[in-house]
Amino acid sequence: MVGRRARLRWVHLVLGGALLMPYWLLSVVLLGALNPAQGPARQTLMQLLALFTSLPMAAATALVPTVRGLEGAAARALCTAARPEELATGPARAWPARWRTALWFVLHVFFGGVVAGMSLAGTPFAVVLILNLDGVRDFVGFWEDRFPGWMVTGPALGAAVLLLITLTNAGCGALLARLAPALLGPTPEERLVAAERRATVLAQRNRLARELHDSVGHALSAVGIQASAAARVLRSNPDFAAEALQAIEETARAAVAELDSVLGLLREEDPEAAGPAGPTLAGLDDLLRQLARTGVTVEAELAPGLAGLPAPVSREAYRIVQEGLTNVLRHAGPAPAGLRVGLAGDRLEIELTNPLGTTRPSRPGGGRGLRGIGERATALRGGSTAGPSPDGTTWRLAVWLPVGGTA
Repeated sequence: MVGRRARLRWVHLVLGGALLMPYWLLSVVLLGALNPAQGPARQTLMQLLALFTSLPMAAATALVPTVRGLEGAAARALCTAARPEELATGPARAWPARWRTALWFVLHVFFGGVVAGMSLAGTPFAVVLILNLDGVRDFVGFWEDRFPGWMVTGPALGAAVLLLITLTNAGCGALLARLAPALLGPTPEERLVAAERRATVLAQRNRLARELHDSVGHALSAVGIQASAAARVLRSNPDFAAEALQAIEETARAAVAELDSVLGLLREEDPEAAGPAGPTLAGLDDLLRQLARTGVTVEAELAPGLAGLPAPVSREAYRIVQEGLTNVLRHAGPAPAGLRVGLAGDRLEIELTNPLGTTRPSRPGGGRGLRGIGERATALRGGSTAGPSPDGTTWRLAVWLPVGGTA
């Protein structure tokens, strides 16, 4: 009632009273023109009536779309609603949101007018009562006659007036704070649009993360193996070491090129508009040659007609094969692997097998590769399975993708 929250809400309500003043003055002028001859009592009644006739005018102006953003910012900063993050920040474009904003604005200015009037008129009056000045003796006597034995005095009445102002401010402020999320919050349609936008952003982030993981991760794994091999034979076999260093240079250059293409998507306002980047199944021969330099021999069985696959399917299939072979390199070491890429009806089938390694433990924090493969397959409405064979000697990765699949 008297803490920081109460003070902020009081400021919020007083601002509502200030916003009400132009409408109230206009109503007073119009009502005065309709009833020019009025006594003091009738003038007071007309001014009170003007408070209510000004509310429709306030509601009409609150239908302007930008009002919701302004009122939402004020409520977020001063009204201290329970869930300020649920208040809308943009204009009300749909009519349901405009009507709710108009209702909020009417409540804000009405309660604000009441609290502001009580604060500006009631506080000085309460001070006069507390000081028990001569001018209030008749007023005190009026209440003493009607409530005999209640110890009615000027200070007691002044404290009661201050308590009434405080209670009114607390009640109106709490009511507005409770209504703010319902009246100033986003509509169901806006929530749906926001959810779709978040889902799109998350999908783009996941896509970029997969591209970085598969391209750069593969290159770093290959470079690590090649550098280790070159270090072991640097003195005994300089020619092989030189070949390994050349392979490292080529791998690094290819990785930098792919990294630039992926990072270029981050600079686009709409990554989808920039178009996906990356190699396709046409680059499998280069990938297999690169792996051969690390000691991984791949017995590949590639079906004819892969060059005619749709670009999205070909790109995702290449990344799947790349990640699968990278896992062979990481977990099985320089071991032979079998790769089959074939077409069966209207779907592309990828199968990769390799002997299970026993001396290369999994990398801490790993496990994203298989998840990324599953996400790529799901994005094209395909599927994947991965796991050891029943006898525990071979690891098998199988992926199928619809040939006409689109992400």
